[in-house]
Amino acid sequence: MLNYIWFGLILISVVVGTITGRIDQVTEAAISMSKTSVEIAIGLIGIMALWLGIMKIAEESGLINIIARLIRPITIKLFPDVPSDHPAIGSIILNMAANMLGLGNAATPLGLKAMKQLQSLNKQKDTATDAMCTFLAINTSSVQIILPATVVGLMGASSSQIFITTIFATSLSTVAAIVSVKMLSKMGRFKLDNSGELT
Repeated sequence: MLNYIWFGLILISVVVGTITGRIDQVTEAAISMSKTSVEIAIGLIGIMALWLGIMKIAEESGLINIIARLIRPITIKLFPDVPSDHPAIGSIILNMAANMLGLGNAATPLGLKAMKQLQSLNKQKDTATDAMCTFLAINTSSVQIILPATVVGLMGASSSQIFITTIFATSLSTVAAIVSVKMLSKMGRFKLDNSGELT
């Protein structure tokens, strides 16, 4: 789908440039931006390698497990429908910890595993449970303690200025996501009865 969108944008720019007599400017901009994109990509290699290495060390050293233990009590309260000893709680906690540290590659398989485990508790397989919706909302909004390497690379020295604001903004987005999903789950239209059927 994205290929069609990009092709459409390129086609429109060429057509408009031809009609307005500015096709040379379109060509110049395309070449200039191609050069810029390569420079940005090469510039990010070192930063990406550094941060991914640090995150791998954090993962291997057990830092994720430490964070997981700290957020376990909160997680159990956020997912009252899931038994506290169910494997899904462990996967959810590890997913949240990985996301907080910016370990997207590690968080994705944990998130998929958590959803699969939550689905095993689902009585109505074609309808998402409150726990699944809550997990998806938290996973999407995700508090970021460590700035993503891409942002650090693009912002350079000014990245330190957005560190606190990133934590603040992602914390607010997570709170908003949790409040929204909890409010919607109490509305009759979205509420599930004991059998797992929508009321």
